[in-house]
Amino acid sequence: MVERFQPQRHVYPRTVRFADIDSQGHVNNVRFLDYLEDARFGMFHIDPYNAGEEPFKGLVVTRHEIDYRRPLGFRADPVRVETWVTEVRAVRFSLQYEIRDDHEVFVTARSVLAAYDVERAGPRRLTEGELSYLKRFS
Repeated sequence: MVERFQPQRHVYPRTVRFADIDSQGHVNNVRFLDYLEDARFGMFHIDPYNAGEEPFKGLVVTRHEIDYRRPLGFRADPVRVETWVTEVRAVRFSLQYEIRDDHEVFVTARSVLAAYDVERAGPRRLTEGELSYLKRFS
């Protein structure tokens, strides 16, 4: 029997806001990009800061892919944005996401992010600390 390794997932609870709902009564597809952004901000800025670690500085999204699986309507309980790392290179890395609850997956998505030097206005290499942090989720 081959045992499959399941990477640690970053879990971000996201409340479905009234403003997220469109005229058809479900979360508008564009709003899901906000959900992914909120989860990334938590994963790369808030959580490291709260743990006394250096937050990531200078990341840019170079690609998004989203598959809409099921409509998500207004609800009292938050959904979870679960995120994990699928590929790491010297300058860029890929994330996979699921927006879900305990029973259903509403969205699957993939993003590619690149390390960016704001002062130089160009790409940079990921630091050893950033690479170490990404390994936790890959």
